Amino acid sequence: MILVTCCLSLFLVTMDITIVNVALPAIGHDLHASLSGLQWTIDGYTVVLASFLILGGSVADRLGRRRVFQIGLALFTVGSVLCSLAPTLEALVAFRVVQALGGTMLNPVAMSILVNVYTDPKRRAQAIGVWAGVHGIAMAIGPLLGGALVQTVGWRAIFWVNAPVALAAIALTRRFVPESRAERPRRFDPVGQVGIAVGLATLTSVLIEARGAGWRSAPIVTGLAVAALVLVALVAYERRRAEPLIDPRFFRSVPFSIATIVAVIAFAMFNGSLFVASLYLQQTRGLPPFRAGLCFLPIALALVVCSPLSGRLVGAGDSRTALAIAGTALALGALALLGLDAATPLAQVVAALALLGVAVGFANAPITQAAVSGMPRAQAGVAAALAATSRQIGATIGVAVAGAALPVFWWLVLAGGAAIAALGWLATGAFARRSVRAVQALVESP
Repeated sequence: MILVTCCLSLFLVTMDITIVNVALPAIGHDLHASLSGLQWTIDGYTVVLASFLILGGSVADRLGRRRVFQIGLALFTVGSVLCSLAPTLEALVAFRVVQALGGTMLNPVAMSILVNVYTDPKRRAQAIGVWAGVHGIAMAIGPLLGGALVQTVGWRAIFWVNAPVALAAIALTRRFVPESRAERPRRFDPVGQVGIAVGLATLTSVLIEARGAGWRSAPIVTGLAVAALVLVALVAYERRRAEPLIDPRFFRSVPFSIATIVAVIAFAMFNGSLFVASLYLQQTRGLPPFRAGLCFLPIALALVVCSPLSGRLVGAGDSRTALAIAGTALALGALALLGLDAATPLAQVVAALALLGVAVGFANAPITQAAVSGMPRAQAGVAAALAATSRQIGATIGVAVAGAALPVFWWLVLAGGAAIAALGWLATGAFARRSVRAVQALVESP
């Protein structure tokens, strides 16, 4: 029941992303939004998630994971209701921020709860496989339900469905989830937190607005300079801090570092693809929302099938194979979409989208397992939040890049698939295992 309860939060957050993607053309028409405005509808949500997920995990480790989890569910519900009432695009983006603030207290905290419940590595890997499978179920329901609601009721209805799921999760949490805290929680790091938020928001703004303003324009050049300076200053500050928001010692683990890079690449390519495909199916091909949602169903089915298989591979210590399959599937899917236009056979598009689902299904479990394995359970919230943050950073960058580099986007996806397959080989081996043991001993020492 604890696993079911925690999976409900993942279901909420994932379904919300896929529902909104299907509704983008309707939102754009109703609120008179440009392409960059639609990008902000997605990225206004993911920027906040990426910026504050680590803080959410850290707060939960300190104040209590069950308590923070319930607060997040309540705030997510409030944000959803406000989104359904948004009168303008600016208001919708603002209310998506409220949703995201609730979301920062959900998935990393839920993963932290699971890590502290499933102490056996094999059972934990299997639970992570189930967790990833729920991601596929939400992916399946989101486009279909979203398409049906947009076509029959209107895009505002897509935010109504969150409330009953969140209320059920709150009730189950009160009944089944035990309270837990870190024995030695870390101190808050306001400077590091502000640095992450400012740097990521600035970079996202640059990527979204560069297509209209031009890469050589003063605002874009200035934004790139600010983002770079913030990154350099943040790294320098965190290295000197006794208890940093992002512990640099974690990245001495080769599998953890590579999993972070893989998460950014995989979810950048995947979320960018969803954004492009949703607009393509409805605007270029003229499909109604429900039929467009049906085209995303193979992605979800692939996730449902492949996520447990990936969990078994990871549980057996074979992350290399899982990542090799993920990278190959992503590259093949991109290869099928090169030169995408209105004349491309729809069956070819759907098959390519299914391959993207295979890629994420096999990449998810190795990413999460690398984040939480070899780290002390007392810091499980922060470690899980780092993995989730990498995913959200990738999602944010992917949607921004999809609009800025649309003509060559599928070439970027092809390169991303090749990179994942190559990184999977580097993440295993004796040297990588030694680095995990060394980091564990280092982090657990006083």
